[in-house]
Amino acid sequence: MRKGEELEIEILGIKFPNKPFGIYEDMTVYPKGNCIPGQVITGNIKKMRKGKLELGDIQVIKKAENEIDGKCVHFAFCGGCTYQNLSYEDQVRLKEKQIRNLLVNRLGENINFHGVIPAKKQFEYRNKMEMTFGNEEINGPLTLGLHKRGSFYDIININSCLLMDQDFRTIAEFTINFFKEIGLDFYHKKSHIGYLRHLVIRKGEFTNELLINLVTSTQNDYDLTAWKNGLLKLKLSKKIIGLIWTKNDNISDAVNSEEEVILYGKRDFNEKLLGLDFEISPYSFFQTNSEGAEILYSTVLEYISDTENKVIFDLFSGTGTIGQILSKKAEYVYGIELIEEAVIKANENAKLNNIKNCEFIAGDVFKKIDELKKRDIKPDIIILDPPRPGVGAKALEKILDYDVNEVIYISCNPKTFIQDLEMFLANGFRYEKGVCVDMFPNTPHVELISKLVR
Repeated sequence: MRKGEELEIEILGIKFPNKPFGIYEDMTVYPKGNCIPGQVITGNIKKMRKGKLELGDIQVIKKAENEIDGKCVHFAFCGGCTYQNLSYEDQVRLKEKQIRNLLVNRLGENINFHGVIPAKKQFEYRNKMEMTFGNEEINGPLTLGLHKRGSFYDIININSCLLMDQDFRTIAEFTINFFKEIGLDFYHKKSHIGYLRHLVIRKGEFTNELLINLVTSTQNDYDLTAWKNGLLKLKLSKKIIGLIWTKNDNISDAVNSEEEVILYGKRDFNEKLLGLDFEISPYSFFQTNSEGAEILYSTVLEYISDTENKVIFDLFSGTGTIGQILSKKAEYVYGIELIEEAVIKANENAKLNNIKNCEFIAGDVFKKIDELKKRDIKPDIIILDPPRPGVGAKALEKILDYDVNEVIYISCNPKTFIQDLEMFLANGFRYEKGVCVDMFPNTPHVELISKLVR
């Protein structure tokens, strides 16, 4: 056996997050690409390690028995979806199996895991789409969309994408046609030369508001009035309440704001969740599935045993959504979030909702916990909703110093939750129960809610 040799294997399963595997002789084989259990594939050996092989150049030679055709015309090439070739019921079962295996491997078979709560909608559920300008091939025409599957540079048009609704598709199609016609170039990530970078569309699912944000470099002084006027003439089901032009010369591919121009309306949009109003800024984190967020936060409420007369710490609080929902029954809620703009909005939203028992603090959780201790403020319950890398050992040490009996951990990356769980188990906590909420149909992602008790 040598590098470059072609192998044929059957996909036996998928490890979280989306790591398909099979067996060849006595070795575990990991194909580099999207595969589902039951497929038979061929691929060339790219890497060889002790007991492991990695395959590239994957070709499916036999479909899985439960495999279906992806509904979206972009599915075969786009990196946005992974499991569209499975029925939604099979997607949910696959995600449940992956998360259950993660938990069982650490906690044993007898875990109180309640599976996956399905999404209400399989398609058109996203309230935010961040699209990139680029091209699909060298010197090819301008494109606007998502990365081609397996590629860092190639961008494919997604005018028919089914993760976003018809308004989003109409706006994206108008925008790419407009800039292709006038001949503006995109920002090249290798040379750092070019103008067009990103188009970000956000909406309030329950308020029917649209916010559109065009991100460019400052390498052109093009007048965007015609683009703005064209957008405002489009026939849309929701109302455009703001058009923003963000100038960004940072070499990072992320959406950053170095200067901001409001071309029309206002810079913030509104959303409603569980009877509360939230004003959201263009760059603040907010769950990308509004209907899913209501299920997620309602489940969190169910997982907390009793909030009456309790002080709650909402750590990694974002725009304060969870904290404000919990404040209805708690004595007081303190939220800590690193991004200052999100904290400003959280406090403004608390006032908007006439909530007087919430305080949101900007800063690093690791540092701000000490400030609360100096104020002699101690929690009865801690809510953790960290970013994908998890909480981290240093912050966890300080969190565990509090003599709390109950922690609710919301994880968008169950793999890093397992890492953080080690410290809880080592400090006298046990895993009481858990459940997943499928916020992201057709993708490998899922939110895991876990209740940890001392």
